[in-house]
Amino acid sequence: MAKRKKSYLKKRPAAVSVIAVAIGVLFLIRLYQVVNPLLHQQVFKEGIAGPLLTGWKVTALGSALLSSLSYLLLSAAGIVVLIGFLRLRRWSWVLLMAWTGISLMISLVNYFYSHPNYLVMASDVVIAFALNLTSVQLIFKIRRDDGQPGF
Repeated sequence: MAKRKKSYLKKRPAAVSVIAVAIGVLFLIRLYQVVNPLLHQQVFKEGIAGPLLTGWKVTALGSALLSSLSYLLLSAAGIVVLIGFLRLRRWSWVLLMAWTGISLMISLVNYFYSHPNYLVMASDVVIAFALNLTSVQLIFKIRRDDGQPGF
C-alpha cells in the first residue's frame, strides 16, 4: 500500500523561508521589547516596588509592565502564526498579511512622530512583498493557476 503524503510537506517556495526568517527576527525584536522596559525600571532587581496607578494616571512602572505585557502577547501570537505559516495553513497567510499591514501603519506613525524602528519596518516590507508573490499565493491557495481568486 502506498503511503499518503502529508499536506504540509509540499515543496515550499523560497519566499516562504524568507518570510519565516523575517517572522523570527520580529519575534526576537519583540522579546527585546518585552525585557527592555523592565530593565529600565529595575523590575528584575527590585521587583514591583511601587504603585502602578496614581489616581487615573499610569505610573512609569505601570506603563513599563503594560508595554512588556503587550509585546509578550505579540511574541506569542507571532509564534502561533509562524507555526501555521510553516505548515502552509491559509489562515496564517491571511492573518500575517493583516498583521503586517497594521504593523507597517504603526511603524509609519512612529517614523513621523517618535522614534522609528527601522528593523521592524524593513522586516514588514520584506514580509509584505514576499506574501504577494504568485508562488506564495498559489501554495496557500489564495490564488489559483487560472488567475481567479482561490476562495
